[in-house]
Amino acid sequence: METLPGQSFTAAYLVDQTPEEVFDAVNNVRWWWSGNIEGGTDKLGAEFTYRYKKIHMSKQKITEFVPGKKVVWHVLDSYLSFVKEPTEWTGTNVTFDISRKGDKTELRFTHVGLVPEFECYGDCSSAWSFYVNDSLKKLIAKGQPNRKAKTVSKKTVRTAKRTSKPRRPSCS
Repeated sequence: METLPGQSFTAAYLVDQTPEEVFDAVNNVRWWWSGNIEGGTDKLGAEFTYRYKKIHMSKQKITEFVPGKKVVWHVLDSYLSFVKEPTEWTGTNVTFDISRKGDKTELRFTHVGLVPEFECYGDCSSAWSFYVNDSLKKLIAKGQPNRKAKTVSKKTVRTAKRTSKPRRPSCS
């Protein structure tokens, strides 16, 4: 897929789960985005910090939170150790648009402002592709958390499986 200059990174797919189930999975960030996450990730106005080793740090504020429809994180601060301008993400927005498409639910992820002109675009778009298209999708479709997420213990996974609603089978 060719990306045009100025076009923000986007990924989208359909799942069998309801918009509410997709929304819940998106906001359970610790289960799909590996690294250390401090702060709340599931309410309007919450701020959380993501850290991965000394490579990546970003602080997000949830600026839109519409159950079953949309979540937006505004990146307040960022540090990427592998680029000349380590604050490339600062001021960008990470959006999750959720909509019903027939009997399926579409999740459309866009990192607004993450454009091909950014030095980190190649590495960052590859990472987002994994986290959104693999890690988050598995959480949505199968209730399967990312095992590399440091904040997810085996006990937490067992407890969540016992207390969560059964998920419908998925074609993914």
